[in-house]
Amino acid sequence: MSSKKFGKPLISGLFLVDKPKDYASHDIIILTRKALHVKTIGHSGTLDPMASGLLLLLVGREATKQQDYFLKQTKTYEATLQLGVETDTWDAYGEETQTQPVPPFTLQDVLNATQSLTGEVKQPIPFFSAKKIGGERMYDLMRNGHELERRYNTVNILSWSDVRILPGNQIAFTLTCSCGTYVRAMGWLLAQKLGTVGHICALRRTRIGDLDVKDAFDGALIKDSTPGAIYSRFIAVPKAHPQAEPSL
Repeated sequence: MSSKKFGKPLISGLFLVDKPKDYASHDIIILTRKALHVKTIGHSGTLDPMASGLLLLLVGREATKQQDYFLKQTKTYEATLQLGVETDTWDAYGEETQTQPVPPFTLQDVLNATQSLTGEVKQPIPFFSAKKIGGERMYDLMRNGHELERRYNTVNILSWSDVRILPGNQIAFTLTCSCGTYVRAMGWLLAQKLGTVGHICALRRTRIGDLDVKDAFDGALIKDSTPGAIYSRFIAVPKAHPQAEPSL
Protein backbone atom coordinates (compact mmCIF):
# COMPACT_ATOMS: atom_id res chain seq x y z
CA MET A 1 0.00 0.00 0.00
CA SER A 2 1.35 3.41 -0.92
CA SER A 3 2.54 5.61 1.92
CA LYS A 4 0.53 8.46 0.32
CA LYS A 5 -2.61 6.81 1.68
CA PHE A 6 -1.41 7.35 5.22
CA GLY A 7 -1.59 10.61 7.09
CA LYS A 8 0.54 11.91 9.91
CA PRO A 9 -0.48 10.32 13.22
CA LEU A 10 -2.67 12.55 15.34
CA ILE A 11 -1.03 11.06 18.42
CA SER A 12 2.17 9.13 18.95
CA GLY A 13 2.15 6.60 21.75
CA LEU A 14 1.97 3.03 22.96
CA PHE A 15 -0.99 0.88 22.00
CA LEU A 16 -1.41 -2.28 24.08
CA VAL A 17 -3.20 -5.03 22.16
CA ASP A 18 -4.41 -8.39 23.41
CA LYS A 19 -3.62 -10.45 20.30
CA PRO A 20 -6.10 -13.27 19.80
CA LYS A 21 -4.92 -16.76 18.99
CA ASP A 22 -4.67 -17.54 15.26
CA TYR A 23 -3.83 -13.94 14.34
CA ALA A 24 -0.32 -13.19 13.09
CA SER A 25 1.27 -10.20 14.84
CA HIS A 26 1.62 -8.54 11.43
CA ASP A 27 -2.14 -8.92 10.93
CA ILE A 28 -2.69 -6.77 14.02
CA ILE A 29 -0.23 -4.17 12.75
CA ILE A 30 -1.99 -4.02 9.37
CA LEU A 31 -5.41 -3.69 11.01
CA THR A 32 -4.13 -0.86 13.23
CA ARG A 33 -2.56 0.95 10.26
CA LYS A 34 -5.85 0.77 8.38
CA ALA A 35 -7.93 1.83 11.39
CA LEU A 36 -5.71 4.86 12.14
CA HIS A 37 -4.54 5.63 8.57
CA VAL A 38 -1.01 5.66 9.95
CA LYS A 39 2.01 3.95 8.38
CA THR A 40 4.65 4.31 11.12
CA ILE A 41 3.99 1.47 13.57
CA GLY A 42 6.64 -0.59 15.35
CA HIS A 43 6.42 -3.31 17.97
CA SER A 44 8.31 -4.65 20.97
CA GLY A 45 8.41 -8.29 19.91
CA THR A 46 5.97 -10.40 17.93
CA LEU A 47 3.92 -13.40 18.99
CA ASP A 48 3.48 -16.64 17.05
CA PRO A 49 -0.01 -17.24 15.62
CA MET A 50 -0.58 -20.00 18.21
CA ALA A 51 0.07 -17.54 21.06
CA SER A 52 -2.28 -14.94 22.46
CA GLY A 53 -1.62 -11.99 24.70
CA LEU A 54 0.18 -8.70 24.98
CA LEU A 55 1.44 -7.16 21.76
CA LEU A 56 2.92 -3.69 22.28
CA LEU A 57 2.57 -1.41 19.26
CA LEU A 58 4.47 1.87 18.98
CA VAL A 59 2.52 4.29 16.82
CA GLY A 60 4.10 7.37 15.25
CA ARG A 61 7.72 8.41 14.96
CA GLU A 62 8.14 9.62 18.56
CA ALA A 63 7.07 6.19 19.79
CA THR A 64 9.06 4.15 17.27
CA LYS A 65 12.21 6.05 18.27
CA GLN A 66 11.88 4.18 21.57
CA GLN A 67 11.50 0.74 19.98
CA ASP A 68 14.88 -0.57 21.08
CA TYR A 69 14.10 0.29 24.70
CA PHE A 70 10.83 -1.65 24.69
CA LEU A 71 12.28 -4.59 22.75
CA LYS A 72 14.75 -5.10 25.61
CA GLN A 73 12.08 -5.26 28.34
CA THR A 74 11.53 -8.52 30.22
CA LYS A 75 8.50 -10.54 29.21
CA THR A 76 6.17 -12.86 31.13
CA TYR A 77 4.30 -15.80 29.64
CA GLU A 78 1.79 -18.38 30.80
CA ALA A 79 2.42 -21.68 29.04
CA THR A 80 1.47 -25.33 28.99
CA LEU A 81 3.93 -28.04 27.97
CA GLN A 82 2.74 -31.33 26.53
CA LEU A 83 5.20 -34.10 27.35
CA GLY A 84 5.79 -37.19 25.24
CA VAL A 85 5.22 -35.67 21.79
CA GLU A 86 7.63 -33.47 19.83
CA THR A 87 6.70 -31.36 16.80
CA ASP A 88 8.92 -29.72 14.19
CA THR A 89 7.94 -26.24 15.43
CA TRP A 90 8.01 -27.21 19.14
CA ASP A 91 4.44 -25.97 19.44
CA ALA A 92 0.94 -27.30 18.76
CA TYR A 93 0.82 -25.98 15.19
CA GLY A 94 3.72 -28.14 14.01
CA GLU A 95 3.87 -31.63 12.55
CA GLU A 96 4.57 -34.48 14.95
CA THR A 97 8.16 -35.67 14.57
CA GLN A 98 8.54 -38.19 17.40
CA THR A 99 7.00 -39.60 20.54
CA GLN A 100 8.71 -40.91 23.64
CA PRO A 101 7.49 -42.47 26.87
CA VAL A 102 7.17 -40.07 29.78
CA PRO A 103 9.03 -41.37 32.85
CA PRO A 104 7.26 -41.00 36.21
CA PHE A 105 7.96 -37.58 37.73
CA THR A 106 6.90 -35.50 40.69
CA LEU A 107 6.37 -31.78 41.12
CA GLN A 108 9.73 -31.64 42.89
CA ASP A 109 11.35 -33.21 39.83
CA VAL A 110 9.86 -30.45 37.70
CA LEU A 111 10.92 -27.73 40.13
CA ASN A 112 14.47 -29.10 40.17
CA ALA A 113 14.50 -29.06 36.36
CA THR A 114 13.23 -25.48 36.19
CA GLN A 115 15.82 -24.41 38.74
CA SER A 116 18.55 -25.79 36.48
CA LEU A 117 17.07 -23.71 33.64
CA THR A 118 17.12 -20.43 35.58
CA GLY A 119 19.63 -17.63 35.08
CA GLU A 120 21.76 -17.58 31.95
CA VAL A 121 20.60 -20.37 29.66
CA LYS A 122 21.96 -21.40 26.27
CA GLN A 123 18.78 -22.10 24.37
CA PRO A 124 18.41 -23.74 20.96
CA ILE A 125 16.73 -21.50 18.40
CA PRO A 126 13.69 -23.24 16.85
CA PHE A 127 14.20 -24.02 13.17
CA PHE A 128 10.76 -22.58 12.49
CA SER A 129 11.46 -19.07 13.77
CA ALA A 130 11.85 -15.56 12.35
CA LYS A 131 15.59 -15.57 13.07
CA LYS A 132 17.44 -14.57 9.90
CA ILE A 133 20.32 -16.45 8.27
CA GLY A 134 21.92 -14.67 5.34
CA GLY A 135 18.96 -12.30 5.16
CA GLU A 136 16.34 -15.08 5.05
CA ARG A 137 14.11 -16.14 7.91
CA MET A 138 14.71 -19.62 9.25
CA TYR A 139 11.09 -20.71 8.77
CA ASP A 140 11.27 -19.75 5.08
CA LEU A 141 14.49 -21.74 4.66
CA MET A 142 12.92 -24.76 6.36
CA ARG A 143 9.76 -24.57 4.23
CA ASN A 144 11.94 -24.44 1.13
CA GLY A 145 13.66 -27.67 2.09
CA HIS A 146 16.98 -26.34 3.38
CA GLU A 147 18.85 -28.28 6.05
CA LEU A 148 19.96 -26.02 8.88
CA GLU A 149 22.51 -26.45 11.61
CA ARG A 150 21.25 -25.94 15.14
CA ARG A 151 21.91 -22.41 16.39
CA TYR A 152 21.86 -21.15 19.96
CA ASN A 153 21.59 -17.91 21.85
CA THR A 154 22.07 -17.09 25.52
CA VAL A 155 19.07 -15.68 27.37
CA ASN A 156 18.31 -14.79 30.97
CA ILE A 157 15.50 -16.74 32.63
CA LEU A 158 14.43 -14.73 35.66
CA SER A 159 11.89 -17.13 37.10
CA TRP A 160 9.57 -20.11 36.66
CA SER A 161 6.48 -19.72 38.82
CA ASP A 162 3.02 -21.24 39.35
CA VAL A 163 4.42 -24.58 38.14
CA ARG A 164 1.69 -27.24 38.11
CA ILE A 165 1.29 -30.80 36.86
CA LEU A 166 -1.88 -31.23 34.80
CA PRO A 167 -3.63 -34.41 33.63
CA GLY A 168 -2.36 -36.00 30.43
CA ASN A 169 1.36 -35.47 31.10
CA GLN A 170 1.10 -31.69 30.85
CA ILE A 171 2.95 -29.05 32.86
CA ALA A 172 1.69 -25.50 33.28
CA PHE A 173 4.04 -22.67 34.25
CA THR A 174 4.62 -18.94 34.19
CA LEU A 175 7.96 -17.85 32.74
CA THR A 176 9.58 -14.44 33.17
CA CYS A 177 12.52 -13.97 30.85
CA SER A 178 14.72 -11.64 28.85
CA CYS A 179 14.09 -10.59 25.28
CA GLY A 180 15.19 -13.19 22.76
CA THR A 181 13.72 -16.08 24.73
CA TYR A 182 11.73 -18.68 22.84
CA VAL A 183 9.27 -20.25 25.26
CA ARG A 184 9.02 -23.15 22.80
CA ALA A 185 12.74 -23.76 23.28
CA MET A 186 12.49 -23.57 27.06
CA GLY A 187 9.64 -26.08 26.97
CA TRP A 188 11.75 -28.38 24.78
CA LEU A 189 14.65 -28.09 27.25
CA LEU A 190 12.38 -28.77 30.21
CA ALA A 191 11.07 -31.93 28.55
CA GLN A 192 14.66 -33.03 27.93
CA LYS A 193 15.49 -32.51 31.61
CA LEU A 194 12.57 -34.79 32.49
CA GLY A 195 13.86 -37.53 30.19
CA THR A 196 11.40 -37.18 27.34
CA VAL A 197 10.29 -34.87 24.51
CA GLY A 198 7.57 -32.24 24.41
CA HIS A 199 6.01 -29.20 22.79
CA ILE A 200 4.22 -26.07 23.94
CA CYS A 201 0.47 -26.56 23.50
CA ALA A 202 -0.75 -23.25 24.98
CA LEU A 203 0.99 -19.88 25.26
CA ARG A 204 -0.08 -16.43 26.39
CA ARG A 205 2.08 -13.35 26.99
CA THR A 206 0.83 -11.43 30.01
CA ARG A 207 3.45 -8.73 30.62
CA ILE A 208 6.12 -6.68 28.85
CA GLY A 209 8.15 -4.82 31.48
CA ASP A 210 5.57 -3.05 33.65
CA LEU A 211 2.81 -3.26 31.03
CA ASP A 212 0.05 -5.82 31.61
CA VAL A 213 -2.29 -7.54 29.17
CA LYS A 214 -5.22 -6.74 31.44
CA ASP A 215 -4.91 -3.13 30.23
CA ALA A 216 -4.81 -4.11 26.55
CA PHE A 217 -7.33 -3.55 23.76
CA ASP A 218 -8.97 -6.66 22.28
CA GLY A 219 -7.20 -7.18 18.95
CA ALA A 220 -10.29 -8.78 17.41
CA LEU A 221 -12.13 -5.43 17.76
CA ILE A 222 -9.58 -3.23 15.96
CA LYS A 223 -11.07 -3.73 12.51
CA ASP A 224 -14.44 -2.24 13.49
CA SER A 225 -13.12 0.43 15.89
CA THR A 226 -12.94 4.16 15.25
CA PRO A 227 -9.63 6.04 15.43
CA GLY A 228 -10.94 7.87 18.47
CA ALA A 229 -11.67 4.65 20.33
CA ILE A 230 -8.15 3.40 19.64
CA TYR A 231 -6.38 6.69 20.39
CA SER A 232 -8.24 6.87 23.72
CA ARG A 233 -6.36 3.74 24.80
CA PHE A 234 -2.90 5.11 23.98
CA ILE A 235 -0.22 5.44 26.64
CA ALA A 236 2.22 8.32 26.32
CA VAL A 237 5.86 7.40 25.76
CA PRO A 238 7.96 8.69 28.69
CA LYS A 239 10.50 11.18 27.39
CA ALA A 240 13.25 9.81 29.67
CA HIS A 241 13.66 6.61 27.67
CA PRO A 242 16.84 6.39 25.60
CA GLN A 243 16.23 7.19 21.97
CA ALA A 244 16.78 4.57 19.30
CA GLU A 245 15.88 4.56 15.64
CA PRO A 246 13.07 2.16 14.74
CA SER A 247 13.93 -1.14 13.11
CA LEU A 248 10.75 -1.93 11.23
